[in-house]
Amino acid sequence: MTSKPETVRLTVAQAIVRYLAAQYIEIDGEKTRLCGGGFGIFGHGNVTCLGEALYAHRDIFPLYRGQNEQGMGFAAAAYAKYHLRRRFMFCTASAGPGTANLLTAAALAHANRLPMLMLCGDTFITRLPDPVLQQLEHYGNPALGLNDAFKAVSRFWDRITHPAQIIQSLPSAIATMLDPADCGPAFIGLPQDVQGWTFDYPLAFFEERVHRIRRQHPDTEEIARAAAILKSAERPMIIAGGGVQYSGAVEELTTFAEARGIPVVETIAGRANMVATHDLNIGPIGVTGSNSANSIAEKADVVLAVGTRLQDFTTGSWTAFDKSARIIGLNAARHDAAKHMSATVVGDAKLGLASLNKALDGYVAPGKWTASARGERKKWDEYVAGNVSPGNRPNSYAQAIGVVNELCDPRDRIVTAAGGLPAEVTANWRTLDIGTVDVEFGFSCMGYEIAGGWGARIAQSEREPERDTIVLVGDGSYLLMNSDLYSSVLTEKKLIVLVLDNGGFAVINKLQNNTGNESFNNLIEDCPTVPSSFAVDFEAHAASMGAIAETVSNPSELGDAFKRAKASDRTFVIVMKVDPYEGWTAEGHAWWEVGTPHVSESTSVTAAHEDIESARARQRRGV
Repeated sequence: MTSKPETVRLTVAQAIVRYLAAQYIEIDGEKTRLCGGGFGIFGHGNVTCLGEALYAHRDIFPLYRGQNEQGMGFAAAAYAKYHLRRRFMFCTASAGPGTANLLTAAALAHANRLPMLMLCGDTFITRLPDPVLQQLEHYGNPALGLNDAFKAVSRFWDRITHPAQIIQSLPSAIATMLDPADCGPAFIGLPQDVQGWTFDYPLAFFEERVHRIRRQHPDTEEIARAAAILKSAERPMIIAGGGVQYSGAVEELTTFAEARGIPVVETIAGRANMVATHDLNIGPIGVTGSNSANSIAEKADVVLAVGTRLQDFTTGSWTAFDKSARIIGLNAARHDAAKHMSATVVGDAKLGLASLNKALDGYVAPGKWTASARGERKKWDEYVAGNVSPGNRPNSYAQAIGVVNELCDPRDRIVTAAGGLPAEVTANWRTLDIGTVDVEFGFSCMGYEIAGGWGARIAQSEREPERDTIVLVGDGSYLLMNSDLYSSVLTEKKLIVLVLDNGGFAVINKLQNNTGNESFNNLIEDCPTVPSSFAVDFEAHAASMGAIAETVSNPSELGDAFKRAKASDRTFVIVMKVDPYEGWTAEGHAWWEVGTPHVSESTSVTAAHEDIESARARQRRGV
């Protein structure tokens, strides 16, 4: 007779937490827990059972109490981004509106391909007490609930209806979150009754496991084909995306570019793949890019796209490249590698670049082409130097960026997201060290800035506690979600936050004006339902949440305040007004497709439509 496997009787919630506690990953030769802890707001859907299990593991898993579930999700995404997707945080929310608040954050993590585990309450699986508080009732489909909405914004989705299911569900969720090609958020719905049900789990399920990220070797024939295309290139260019950092391929990228003399441009997610002073770093590409990168993109005959999903802000809605240019897609995800009829190299960026470098066998890009690209970057650097200097101009985002860039430590982390700041940071920030810039523009999500800064600071304090996390946020995003200033104060995770007040949603007002429309409902002063404008006292508001706060009048005062913020041991908020009309970076833009009215009674709208459409002839057709 075979002996019965040893088991332990646990609730579903207890088993989930115990399993997570046994998962490790090796990073830089050091074993650490795969899950760094969690963010949680308790309610009736998760406090009694999951809360009980987490309390028993409070010394292992730090549980950060958020102020808003959406902010918790943003913080978890920023934590994962800092750790290059090799560690994750869980978020737990109650059934109903608590879980619903996580939808936006899940979408952000999905768009940015970031791991995040959501452990969310659900309605009772027995249905005996139905309808319960906060339950949605679908008369013809009683199994359909709020949590089903997460299917569209999750890479892995499950609802636990029996305790045994987690034996398969949890490993599958983790495998998804660690997969280089399919990485993204995992959602597990936990009905309130099932959370407390027990099962005799095999002890082997809770044995320690050390995970390693899969590195897929590219196919030799795909490498050979890509090498043949590159060898024929007279004007090659590399687009370096965020996947370069996630693969740990920064060194291989640099080695490859230097050996082959090929200029490199960066996507928004790929900012800080190279320092600004590297002579093959030609600048950021695309709609929020640089004249230097966009200039060589127009002329390139072969484009090697590494670790990028080729979003429209990178491709200028597919007008940034010559129509005859050939594209090679090197990506762990087949879907991304094959975009726009690219020659695919499906595999890990680190291994792929090394294999491709070897296969090129002495090829070097024509020196005239490389020298031309360097010349373009020099001209762009001269433009940026003037753009960030105060001079005799109104206050601008660019000037604030220049002050911070000059005074920060090379290893400080910069965090920003929606509005005008992503474009201004991408164009004007001069990278001081590798992997120090987090511009969330995959989902371009307002509210990410402060919450994401908090999550980034939690991660940063684990590895670089002496460095600072610096958040740049506009007044619009600040008003949308600011409560994690309080979180940062409570948890003693210091942030330096620059609130740049331009009186509303100024970048969308700019787009509105650029398409021939009159200013309407974006700047506070242009809202027809606002009888008289009211200036928010951002300094007093931030101070009320425990932050040190100052208001400054100009970039010079900003510099002095920033020095005080660096010296402080507490979250420090600096407020400065910037002009909503002047001071925008005027150079470096590529065409971007936006929907404009084909007919209008406004002559300016019609003229703008015709002007925008005139550039469509350059648009590359593909799949």
